Amino acid sequence: MKNTKKIYAKLIPVMFCFFAMGFVDLVGIATNYVKADLSLTDTEANIFPSMVFFWFLIFSVPTGMLMNRIGRKRTVLLSLVVTILALIVPIISHSYAGMLISFSLLGIGNTLMQVSLNPLISNIVSGERLASSLTLGQFVKAIASFVAPILAAWGAIQFSYWQILFPIFTIIAIIAIVVLSSTSIEEKKIEGKSSSFGECFALLGDKLILLSFLGIMCHVGIDVGTNVTAPKILIERLGMELADAGYATSVYFLFRTIGCLSGAFILAKVSGKMFFAISVIMLALGMGGLYFVDTKITIYACVALIGFGNSNVFSIIFSQALLHKPSKQNEVSGLMIMGLFGGTIFPLVMGIVSDIMLAQIGAVLVMTIGVAYLLLLTRNIKF
Repeated sequence: MKNTKKIYAKLIPVMFCFFAMGFVDLVGIATNYVKADLSLTDTEANIFPSMVFFWFLIFSVPTGMLMNRIGRKRTVLLSLVVTILALIVPIISHSYAGMLISFSLLGIGNTLMQVSLNPLISNIVSGERLASSLTLGQFVKAIASFVAPILAAWGAIQFSYWQILFPIFTIIAIIAIVVLSSTSIEEKKIEGKSSSFGECFALLGDKLILLSFLGIMCHVGIDVGTNVTAPKILIERLGMELADAGYATSVYFLFRTIGCLSGAFILAKVSGKMFFAISVIMLALGMGGLYFVDTKITIYACVALIGFGNSNVFSIIFSQALLHKPSKQNEVSGLMIMGLFGGTIFPLVMGIVSDIMLAQIGAVLVMTIGVAYLLLLTRNIKF
């Protein structure tokens, strides 16, 4: 009982940081508002989420190596500092250049956080409980993702200032630094020599690590893609205003939040393979529906299916990769988070295909490719 209390005392501050991790998902609704403010094309606007996730390609593996030097907790604290800088920029400058700088810093900060925060949990819980704990973290993260569009719409309607979410999230990030700094977490010492760049990337030669890496690319591509595209589908098919259409993003994250919460308990009872299969089938049904539905309720239903289906994909893939190479968790974490670079590739391709087809069905087509890969990946889930 006393040991359980100690675990919770350490998990709560870490979960607070997971909430701050969710700030990265504001990029979806922010992209739509900036597109309207600056009269941008889909291709121009989709550069914003691409800038966020581009940095996962550059900094993920170096962050894994940095953790070997300064530790996981200090890396998380550094990520929060960078995140705060990212949130301050839009308050000072609401311009194309200013938003590019903000989203770039947001991507760098989130890269540092994702690489270090997920394995930090393995210093608190271990074994089969790791997947459910990671899913709980994704649930907390999804709450921030769910709140962002609501805050933006409230600010736009009440104050004609959708950017109000930036100062609010800044305050929360500062609180996260305070609570984590005051929490003692014992980290396992790295035995032997730290891996080099070449040794880190050599891990992709392992079939399961490579398949997991590609799976995370598809997961985040679908995540960011739905986040950005759902409001555009409502605007295109129903002629809705952005402030109202933006709630589609909240629907996605509401059901992703519900999925993460239920997943934390379900994964403690059923196999990851079975739950992964069910999740991907829901993704396929939701994505398939977006090809032809044209009413508000049916579009929301499809977005909800995608949100619930995509909620536990990351934690199942990530935990399998960590458990597959327990002696290389920092390096594996860096590689898996580098897979979030899918959040750069998917929106760019989606924007180009949508502009070519002159319809959002082009974006849905690109995301369907990601869903198809996850269906194929199901047979490689081992636990």
